[in-house]
Amino acid sequence: MTIQIYNTLTRQKEDFVPQVPNQVSMYVCGPTVYNYIHIGNARSAVAFDTVRRYLQYRGYQVNYVSNFTDVDDKIIKAAKAEDLSTEALSDKYIAAFKEDTAAINILPANIHPRVKDHITEIIDYIKVLIESDHAYASQGDVYFRTQSFDGYGKLSHQSISELEIGASQRTDTAETDRKEDPLDFALWKSAKEGEVSWPSPWGPGRPGWHIECSVMSTKYLGDTLDIHGGGQDLEFPHHENEIAQAEAHNHGENFANYWMHNGFVTFGEDGEKMSKSLGNFVLLRDLLKEADPMVVRYLLGTVHYRRPLRYDDQALQEAQTNIKRLEEVSRRLDLRLADATTQANLDTDEANLAVLAQLEADFIQAMDDDFNAANGMTVIFELVKEINRYLQSEVVSEKVLSKMQEIFKDLLAIFGLVFETKEDLLDQEIQALIDERNVARKAKDFGRADEIRDQLKEQGIYLDDTPQGTTWKRG
Repeated sequence: MTIQIYNTLTRQKEDFVPQVPNQVSMYVCGPTVYNYIHIGNARSAVAFDTVRRYLQYRGYQVNYVSNFTDVDDKIIKAAKAEDLSTEALSDKYIAAFKEDTAAINILPANIHPRVKDHITEIIDYIKVLIESDHAYASQGDVYFRTQSFDGYGKLSHQSISELEIGASQRTDTAETDRKEDPLDFALWKSAKEGEVSWPSPWGPGRPGWHIECSVMSTKYLGDTLDIHGGGQDLEFPHHENEIAQAEAHNHGENFANYWMHNGFVTFGEDGEKMSKSLGNFVLLRDLLKEADPMVVRYLLGTVHYRRPLRYDDQALQEAQTNIKRLEEVSRRLDLRLADATTQANLDTDEANLAVLAQLEADFIQAMDDDFNAANGMTVIFELVKEINRYLQSEVVSEKVLSKMQEIFKDLLAIFGLVFETKEDLLDQEIQALIDERNVARKAKDFGRADEIRDQLKEQGIYLDDTPQGTTWKRG
């Protein structure tokens, strides 16, 4: 089976063939670190963490690079507001990003490059673009000459003429006056007094937003990337400009073979996009104060990455319900392994193992189709049904249960879902009530048995009557 990826560049699904067999170079645009991340930012990080984990599950070695934009107008403004240097502000929010993403089990990138550490490389890159007439200096700024790149607009599927009309309708600014063409974009921006800056052949200044990703991605992954990912809002102009810069710099060599873009997080049935600019965002760290990290991870990671993700109380409640189901079957698997038999029952064991193998194959088929997380989770819940059916057996095989547990954990790990085994203890009073209920049930005093069940439920203790006896869990 071959993984298929929907390539934004071609607007179709394509067989995934990396440049080097069994190795994947993957670059994902990271955050601009001027504030805590909201769940829209987190959705992108979760989406590509899931892609990365699935590629690893399928046997690929993934070199995953994701940048921190720590030089930007927004950072300069926020640093003044917080009375910090731009570096101190960036350090603060990079640390917060790492803390918040670790809480929902997002793996750190192999490399997290920062703009401030790559100024020399960025200046050298711009020099090459100027020497090849793809860029020009103007009053301390440097601009990319958009008309010099024949393929401009190929990612967003817009023509130069369409883009020119849009640019001409914008209000003229001082920056527009410095450009040869309204479509040209900044590679280097001259610094205003008091702003962070670095010396350059064009005067003190700082890199433009787009150039940083072209430089840092190719530095660590080579001139052509296997996969370049990011949010849907980055398709134009950010990723379009990255392509223009990189392919102009590298004499037309393809910048990225597969472009992937995740959908937005929206609010409720109206589908309003969540963003900081609209002021309707929910910070990930605030959500984690009221919701279990695994619930948040489930919410953000189990809708197909290209589709909009609805966020509201109902969606959060549905995620919580599903996590409880998954956590419960994980707990019951652990319990039954303790009394499983090691004696083989070849016919029965092989039949059960064949069902598990088919479910795993179904999961791979679902996820190979452009990482369809929703369909993948459907298969996982089919696996849950199979596990629950088997757990009702009077005698269970250690071989079968171990395989169930292995597959269950492996598939959940692709979605970053991990459940810790909890050593909950009942106090003597509650244990006495459970023992009394067992006696009542044997005596067919079901009224008393139900009364005890309800009493325990009020204390957050939930009972499960199985053929092997009564088990319990905390709600």
